[in-house]
Amino acid sequence: MHVDVEKVAADAVAWRRHLHAHPELSFHEHETAAFVRERLAAFDGLEIDSPTPTSVVARLRSGRPGPTLALRADMDALPIHEESGVEFSSTVDGVMHACGHDGHTAMLLSVARLLTEARAELPGEVRFLFQHAEEVPPGGAAELVAAGVLDGVDAVVGCHLISDLEPGRVAVIDGPAMAAADTFSARIHGRGGHAAFPHETVDPIAVAAQAISNLQQIVSRGTSPIDSVVVSVTRIAGGTADNIIPEVVELGGTVRTFKREVRDRTREAMARILDGVTAAHGATCTLDYREGYAAVMNDPALGELVRGAVGPDRLIDDEPVMGGEDFAAYQQVVPGCFFFVGAGGKDAFPHHHPGFTIDESALPVGIEVLTRTALRFLGA
Repeated sequence: MHVDVEKVAADAVAWRRHLHAHPELSFHEHETAAFVRERLAAFDGLEIDSPTPTSVVARLRSGRPGPTLALRADMDALPIHEESGVEFSSTVDGVMHACGHDGHTAMLLSVARLLTEARAELPGEVRFLFQHAEEVPPGGAAELVAAGVLDGVDAVVGCHLISDLEPGRVAVIDGPAMAAADTFSARIHGRGGHAAFPHETVDPIAVAAQAISNLQQIVSRGTSPIDSVVVSVTRIAGGTADNIIPEVVELGGTVRTFKREVRDRTREAMARILDGVTAAHGATCTLDYREGYAAVMNDPALGELVRGAVGPDRLIDDEPVMGGEDFAAYQQVVPGCFFFVGAGGKDAFPHHHPGFTIDESALPVGIEVLTRTALRFLGA
């Protein structure tokens, strides 16, 4: 079946720009969901539902026997003040689409339009998931799964516009594609006092410095070189004055892994190191370790189907990334594939940066690959 992307390309850009100018934070995507419902209602033959207050699911049932494929786009923005300079910049102070979710939503709307217009030629069912709250664990995907959006679904496919790939390039990774994303917070309790008499104190700042240094041993000496682990301490806070040694220092950060056993072992090592280092210096520590999204694990057979939809001219080899994605929640239930569509290049700002934007020539590429993937999966 011919996929006429050009007929939807202009609308996709317009929709993306509207969404970019009107971003909403996770769990607050009310206007975004309303916009999506309004667009979908204009496509004849869709069954539209709202499983949660700020998500939208549309079902395209052909009425003929066949498999069911779910396609997913996320819709939420980030608490970042935009500095991209585009003419359709965010109109909401301190909130912007700095991760490409506006493009994801616009692409899936376009795919829904193309497949709805081809309904007479389709078997089975396509289910369009417009998901809220990807950016905030435990994430909107888990809520949609709990609401039953994957009931009767055979597979799920999604994609992410990515700024470090050139437009027109597509990467499909089998197996581990994105990491499990956990966070931690540790409070080191010492004994405060006058900074002129450090021997009368237990300095939690000095202990925290030792702890941070030792945590890096988990990666360099406590993990097999074959496995991938990130342990990043990203914040440290303590003290109120230059001449006072504080009672408490708090540090926190993130842990990224692919394998369940490595994830568990890293958590255990962190607790052991923090307890050991602090005890050695007469301090104590409390660790709050919170598991975030699971690792995105792509089904190889589904990945091969997506690669066939991409075509050899656009397809590139790529490596797994340590970023996290709650698309993994769907893959806990059904086979899934999450692929990457180039939308930037070497000079592009990274995701979650105030200057982030996308090359809109990536939108037709994502639309075409998603549409062709659906057609191939349904056997149309």
